[in-house]
Parts: sequence; structure tokens; C-alpha cells
Amino acid sequence: MATNKEQERKNITKQLAICPVFAWQVHPLYPFLLLLNRDEYHHRPTKAVGWWEDGEILGGRDEVAGGTWLACTREGRVSFLTNVLELHTLPEAKSRGDLPLRFLESKKSSEEFAKELVKEVHEYNGFNLITLDLTSNKMFYISNRPKSEPPTVQQVQPGIHVLSNAKLDSPWPKVQRLKLNFKKLLSTYDEDEDIPMKEMIHKLMRDTTKAEKSQLPNICSLEWEHSLSSIFVEVDTPLGRYGTRSMIALSIKDNEEATFHETYIEKGLWWEKTVDFYTTPKVALNEIVL
Repeated sequence: MATNKEQERKNITKQLAICPVFAWQVHPLYPFLLLLNRDEYHHRPTKAVGWWEDGEILGGRDEVAGGTWLACTREGRVSFLTNVLELHTLPEAKSRGDLPLRFLESKKSSEEFAKELVKEVHEYNGFNLITLDLTSNKMFYISNRPKSEPPTVQQVQPGIHVLSNAKLDSPWPKVQRLKLNFKKLLSTYDEDEDIPMKEMIHKLMRDTTKAEKSQLPNICSLEWEHSLSSIFVEVDTPLGRYGTRSMIALSIKDNEEATFHETYIEKGLWWEKTVDFYTTPKVALNEIVL
């Protein structure tokens, strides 16, 4: 029989851990820049970034539930998701990985979609969702936690933001560390210089520095929170290797050029894949697999 600690870990690791940092309307050449680490069991079946069957959606795919944590379209729509860290979840809840897809497949603006989704957020376990529509030039944040408060629907203002497994820009140690380091690194590039997003991944997203235990949010066991407190996560569990299995960089320039780069682990080896495309013209430039 599983101990309380083992059961807690099973519940927690069912919740996708992602730590995206993004710059929205702060750079003269890049309206949108995103770096994201996805933490998950290494053995969970997952497809790396690529165009989905219809050729309109670009992103990774969870082959268990069928959803995604980050995806975009040729029309300049982007959506990404984090799950809220909580001890108890509803087993009958709808899959949160469908939420980004619902936005990308809809014809609604980010604001319209957010106002519609808020009517049914109680059907999902805790989530944070970002929706970006470059046509309307608006980004929205939607969350259904804490349970004791009304759902959050707010327009994201220009700036550098981090979305953890709590509220947008919650002052968790790794959130503050990642935001500060991202801002510092971004400032080293000239305003008219192309930003090497792949280089930024290697400089920022492989950080294994853990937080002081006294700084942790104390939602679940201290040991487990400490294991997850670094930007790059590595931990062995009774259920298998858990940690960062994908590091992603997504950039969209003001001339509509976009690049989606992923460094990911598959069968114990690290691979890289880059997709360059335009967000408005339906033309794919190239796709490179290393």
C-alpha cells in the first residue's frame, strides 16, 4: 500500500510542471519572446515540436491525453499552459491540455475566448492559461485558482513575466531568479540585433540552482518542493526519472518571422529541432532536425 508521501507525489507529478518566462511588447524587433521548460516523467509518451495533421498548429503533443502545453498557429495565435500546484485534484476533471488547442482552433480573440472560458473553468483542475492573438495585439491570462476566489481574467500588460505553477508572476524563488536573469541577458543584445534564442536556452534554462527551503511555498512535502525548485529539474522517483525533458524557445519578430526551437530528451538522448515560419503568410520556411 502506498504511503501518504508516495500518494502525494503521485498526485503532484500528475500535474504538468512548466516554467515559462516571456517578454511581451518590450523589444523593438520582437513583440513576443518565450523560453519554457517542461517537466514531466521521461517515459511519458510525447511528440516533439512539429506541425500537427492539419498543418495549422505547431507545437508538442502529449500522446497520453492528446493535448499540449504550448502551441501556436500561422495566423499569429499562441497559447501556453501551466497547472496549479495543489495536493488534491478531481479525477473526473477535463484535460487541461485541451485548453490551448481550443483557443488556437477558435476564431475568437484572446479576450472573447477568455470571457467564454470563464463560464466553465470549474470543470478543470487548477490551471493558468495564456492566450495571445497578434491580430488584435492582445494577450490574456486566465486562471481558476484559488478555489476560494472568482476566476481570474486579465489582460497581460507589456513587460517581462514568468508563469509558474502558481499565479502569474508569483514571487516564487525560481520565478524571481529566472525573470532577473532573463532581463539581464536580454539587455546584453543590441536593440537592432537578432536574439539567439537557442543560446538563451543554454544560458538560462539549464540552471539547477535550488531555492532555500525556507523560501518554498509549503504546498506539498518540503522534500518534493525542494526537488522542483530549480529552473532545470532532475529527480529520481519510485515511478521513474522525473524532470526537465524539453526546453523551448519561441520568438516572433515584428516582420512576422517566427522561430520555434526545442531541445528535448528522447530515449535517454538529447535532440534539437527548429521550425522557422511566418505567422501571417501561410508559408513554412524550413524545418531542421539534428
